[in-house]
Amino acid sequence: MSATIQELVFSAEYIALRGNRKIIVCERGIRTYETKTRNTLDISSIPILKSETCLPVITDLSHSLGRKDIIIPIAKAALAVGVDGIMVEVHPHPELALSDSKQQLNIEEFINLMHALNLASNT
Repeated sequence: MSATIQELVFSAEYIALRGNRKIIVCERGIRTYETKTRNTLDISSIPILKSETCLPVITDLSHSLGRKDIIIPIAKAALAVGVDGIMVEVHPHPELALSDSKQQLNIEEFINLMHALNLASNT
C-alpha cells in the first residue's frame, strides 16, 4: 500500500527473480493529505506501469477509495487509462459485513457497475 511506481516495479522484479512469473501489479492508492477517500488512487500510475512492465495491472477501487458512491466514475477512469482489471468488494448485505461495510457494493450496485462499464451479460 502507498508504494511508489518504482517500488512496485522493484517488488515485482524481486518476486520474478526468485522464479514466480505469475505476477499482477495492483494500484491501491497512495497516501496523501486528502481525507475524503481512504487513499488517493493514482490513475496516472496505471499507464506508466503498463508501459514500463509487461505485467497486468489491476486496481482495487474498494480499498483505495474506502467508499462506494464514486466507484462507477473512478472505474471508468481506470478503464480509460488501460487497467487490465478492477477489484471491488461485493456483499449481499454490506451493513452486516464484519469490516469495511461503507465500501462494499451490494448485489444490485455491482450489477449497476457492470452495466455502467458495459461488462454485464445481456441475459
